[in-house]
Amino acid sequence: MSIVKEFQEFAVKGNMIDMAVGIIIGGAFGKIVTSLVNDVIMPPIGMLLGKVDFKDLALTLKGATVDAAGAEVAAVKLNYGMFVQNVVDFLIVAFCVFLLVKGINSLRRTQEASVAK
Repeated sequence: MSIVKEFQEFAVKGNMIDMAVGIIIGGAFGKIVTSLVNDVIMPPIGMLLGKVDFKDLALTLKGATVDAAGAEVAAVKLNYGMFVQNVVDFLIVAFCVFLLVKGINSLRRTQEASVAK
């Protein structure tokens, strides 16, 4: 069997289509979770911690300077606030995937039990 024919069979089977749909929905879900974290969850947490905007939390390793030509050289910063937001994003997505897999496994067990009868 030629490689082209083998790929065509693989792509048409549905595995590739299911994967594409999953990637598209996952990307859209990622945007929703990012907005949830950035716009809904982190502002109240920042307010409770003393009106802190997590996006602005950074440790400056080297301040901004002006070189010999008069051009400004940007500061070198460690943006740990953005890291905190990304960790919260990840935890929400991971929890949602966990719930989805748990639901699918529960349905699978129910289906297997009904088939075994």
